[in-house]
Amino acid sequence: MMLNTVTANTDIENWIAMPTATERAVASFTPITLDEIGDAALLNRVETKYVVSADTLPTFLTAIRDDYRVLSIEGERLNRYKTLYFDSADFDLYHRHQAGAANRYKVRSREYVETGTTFLEIKHKTNKKRTRKQRTMTNQFLSVIDRPSWDFLQTRYPHSVDALYGRLFSYYKRITLVSRHSAERVTIDLDLSFEWEDRRKQLTDIAIVEIKRAPDAERSSVALQLRQRRVRPTSFSKYCIGVTQLYPHVKHNNFKPQLRLLDKLSQETTHAYYH
Repeated sequence: MMLNTVTANTDIENWIAMPTATERAVASFTPITLDEIGDAALLNRVETKYVVSADTLPTFLTAIRDDYRVLSIEGERLNRYKTLYFDSADFDLYHRHQAGAANRYKVRSREYVETGTTFLEIKHKTNKKRTRKQRTMTNQFLSVIDRPSWDFLQTRYPHSVDALYGRLFSYYKRITLVSRHSAERVTIDLDLSFEWEDRRKQLTDIAIVEIKRAPDAERSSVALQLRQRRVRPTSFSKYCIGVTQLYPHVKHNNFKPQLRLLDKLSQETTHAYYH
């Protein structure tokens, strides 16, 4: 999106540092720390995803402010994530998702930039539509599977660990909201970008809203607000969408609805800016 022209008298450094409308909206939430989150980590959960225009976040966040607290780490409420996804040379894990397999896995190395902590994670989507995440802390961000990580995966991952290679980097900022009323956590990912070797794709026009809740959690205020805005749940995998963007030769027919949605939101953002 284009920036407004700055006059000669503008203090450039202050102008660049001015918070965005989304940052101002997030600043109005009551904060919560990592230690306070506790059970809201929800490693065994039901997930529902939505994709929205990033321009709608300020009004959306204002509408739900009283029902959630926002995670604050070292004073930062938009926290940076770096992720490396592992897959086989033939993208076996990607293809299982592309084919609609009900029982599938993701393996990834992740860094929480603000804290400097790193994990190797296994994310398992079961045939009962539950998501289970297991992880182990690592000494550094892993670009290859080292021996301790190999041992961790060997007992939890049903496919060949030796076949796993780094295939895609993703970067984004995340807003994490914790419900005041039920076992629910909401993440909002924005400024998403993908990289591999000399290829790069940015998706700055969208935000991914994901509700993560215990199976018996009460109705979500976020879901209610999105329904009122006529935003429907959708399947959206950052890894799989990243593969479609950086590996166009890899089959992606089943992701065409998500790709059309991305184009639609991008066009809406461009139209709103120029009008």
